[in-house]
Amino acid sequence: MKRTFNFLLLFCMSLPIVAQQVEFTEYDLDNGLHVILHQDNTVPVATVGVMYHVGSKDESKGRTGFAHFFEHLLFEGTDNIERGEWFNIVAANGGSNNANTTQDRTYYYETFPSNALEIGLWMESERMLQPIINQIGVDTQNEVVKEEKRSRIDNAPYGKVMYSTGINKHLFDKHPYKNSVIGSMEDLDAAQLEEFKAFFDKFYGPNNATLVVAGNFETDKTKKMIKDYFGPVKKRAEVKRVHIEEDKITEPIVRTEYDSNIQIPLKAHVYRIPGMSERDSYVMSMISSILTDGKSSRLYKRMVDDEKVALQVLAFPRTMEDYGTYIMGAMPMGDTSLEKLSDIMDEEVNKLQTELISEREYEKLQNKFENNFVNSNSSIQNITASLATYNVLYGNTDLINEEIEIYNSITREEIQKVAKKYLQNNMRLDLDYLPESDKEQK
Repeated sequence: MKRTFNFLLLFCMSLPIVAQQVEFTEYDLDNGLHVILHQDNTVPVATVGVMYHVGSKDESKGRTGFAHFFEHLLFEGTDNIERGEWFNIVAANGGSNNANTTQDRTYYYETFPSNALEIGLWMESERMLQPIINQIGVDTQNEVVKEEKRSRIDNAPYGKVMYSTGINKHLFDKHPYKNSVIGSMEDLDAAQLEEFKAFFDKFYGPNNATLVVAGNFETDKTKKMIKDYFGPVKKRAEVKRVHIEEDKITEPIVRTEYDSNIQIPLKAHVYRIPGMSERDSYVMSMISSILTDGKSSRLYKRMVDDEKVALQVLAFPRTMEDYGTYIMGAMPMGDTSLEKLSDIMDEEVNKLQTELISEREYEKLQNKFENNFVNSNSSIQNITASLATYNVLYGNTDLINEEIEIYNSITREEIQKVAKKYLQNNMRLDLDYLPESDKEQK
């Protein structure tokens, strides 16, 4: 039996990974709410997700942090949900919930046992229809946000890098992407209650949102509940999108940031790249994988394993709707200088720009992205978030099934071309991220 099991295991491992097609239907309510339904009656749960097309880029000058603030504020309560009871209702019905905010959107979701789906629909419609926005809630969540900023950014090692607060302000001059998602505490302190109410009225209407229901449900019954709960929400004025173009970076931006929470410095090269729906953005994700994804990646193998000049390396694109950023960095081992790390990173980039990656590396890269694509839709919660994201930010819900075709169509020549196009020394932020003690010694 053991030999048979091993044979079958090896046989199964050798089979290609095939992504299961995600079936869905979508339609609009009369008030403009876009609805996406994905039915899977093999699971015992259902997830309700609502994504609003509002993020930190939509905030006014001097009032940063509003979108992220609302991620918290809209849990305060509604006309029919008492203050402090939101999470109790979810827990009492065997559910879980959360929310998150980016530069471009805000997303709320609940997952319940399938027989409690109606509770999720009711709660999200309450959030959209009649939340209570008062001074008590604003003051309470103001303190919550301040503590989050302290724990995630101010007191977290490399927090300014991971959350881009020490990066985007150097790469963007005109675009609101220069501001952090969490915003300025001074701006939030100065805001009046009426400003919060006005922000809600402008951005949290049904015609600026997409509702996704995924999991175990009866379609006709669910459509009726959606109409009953969300239909009464009044359509708002259309949000006017303003496209802001940044000037091209033509010379290196050399900066130093200090962090009192670190002892090991970081050398980073950061580039501005196209928005998330652009083909070149997909190529940059592949370039990131070639350089630092795993111990066999080029930078890790050379800098950490072979030459032992770095403790750690990193490279990742931070995709956003209008523009993106691509961060590449390394932490030195011992007395290795940041200049040496910079030179090696440039050498490896130069190889990508002048030499095609091997057929073997290319095949491995495609397999990795196919595996990532399959895993991204491995749960009902993931599918819900993907459907919402593809619809709101990409304008194409079908990408949940088709995006892998984009990655599979990217050629070795295209990888070389895109590396040449964006990874130029005169088009980047050259950042030394140093311990605070280094500043004191100067």
